[in-house]
Amino acid sequence: MFPRYLVSAIGESLVDTPVLLLHGARQTGKSTLMRGLAGDEVRYITLDDAAVLSAMRADPAGYLAANPGRLLIDEVQRAPDLFLAIKHEIDLARMAGKPINGRFLLSGSANVLLLPRLADSLAGRMEIHTLWPLSQSEIRHGSDRHKVNFIDAVFSLEPAAPRRGKRGHIVLDTANRADIITQLLAGGYPEALARSGEKRRAAWFDAYLRTIIQRDIRDLAQIDGLVQLPQLLKVLAHKATGTLNSADVSRTLGLPQTTLRRYLQLLETVFLITPLPAWAPRESHRAQKSPKLFFNDSGLLAHLLGLSAQGVASAHGLPGQLLETFVHAELQKLRGWANIQCELMHYRTSSGMEVDFILQDREGRVVGVEVKSASQASADDFKGLRHLREILGARFYRGIVLHPGVQSIAFDPQLASVPIAALWAIEGATASA
Repeated sequence: MFPRYLVSAIGESLVDTPVLLLHGARQTGKSTLMRGLAGDEVRYITLDDAAVLSAMRADPAGYLAANPGRLLIDEVQRAPDLFLAIKHEIDLARMAGKPINGRFLLSGSANVLLLPRLADSLAGRMEIHTLWPLSQSEIRHGSDRHKVNFIDAVFSLEPAAPRRGKRGHIVLDTANRADIITQLLAGGYPEALARSGEKRRAAWFDAYLRTIIQRDIRDLAQIDGLVQLPQLLKVLAHKATGTLNSADVSRTLGLPQTTLRRYLQLLETVFLITPLPAWAPRESHRAQKSPKLFFNDSGLLAHLLGLSAQGVASAHGLPGQLLETFVHAELQKLRGWANIQCELMHYRTSSGMEVDFILQDREGRVVGVEVKSASQASADDFKGLRHLREILGARFYRGIVLHPGVQSIAFDPQLASVPIAALWAIEGATASA
């Protein structure tokens, strides 16, 4: 079983928060992680059980009163009225001067932040964590946490670019092209990683998508007419990592735009896709505001695109869509357990100047990350990052070009090209180096 680096953050939440919610896509290990944290004294309840779900929907307050100890409730999005019952119990305990921190551990396969009725009812009483598919750090290093989080490293106080072998700087393991292709196509779902080959992994992804569409999305939408969703997913796969033209997709599928927007929200709610928001700094008046569309796992995207290891290996360069999806997914995961909290966005101007990823910390410092499929970066690859530095001045902290090669090169004290292995194989740097 793979360790999850989010454990420490979740454990801290249990100490001082009445409700902890861990949400994320199905089959990422939420229930296993929560049961391991909760200990033997917790009572585990899953709302996938029809009898339990019926009882919970009929009288959520009564169900909670009959179970006064610590509760772990799985697939909580299936009983929306439960959130109001939990709120009532927490408020009564607070008025009585008897806080009940850590009483409710909830997990779910729907993004509660996109279900306002649920999220708003427990505002100020609930802490939310997202469990993504496995990161490369978790897959490769197991419980060995000596590898430094990439986000902490790039926001460290050491301004010099990554170099090999000097104490206090970033030291990288290397990854060859074959390794990277394997990582891109496999993704991070534990069950998919356990499959013995591409054919078996493809069968898992097919079954996984059927379950999501026929069960989870149908439950949320409360409609049966979802036959166009598989085709929509394939269309979206070809448009991944770009800004989405809804009118174009609507025409392609013959879907009304209102229906398309509803389907997109459902796919986001069950953690299949994520819109990456645009970054519009006050220093730039030409920044576009359209989000970019990302799938949450490179293996899932590769499956929808019909990519194979042989086909990718024989092509010139790696698929840019797949590589950028992989980096986006890794950055989302790393944010969950980084010491430095930051937002993740993209930047593009009306004139076409762009930076793939923007990391902005709470102090307003900005790190730009570009993703290139060539094994070496050229000076021209830094065009967007140099533009960023010009408009931001002192707020620009560092610019990184990630590539699938093995060599790190400092182009100047703030700009460097770095192997993509930096996302999981940094040693010897800390956020306060």
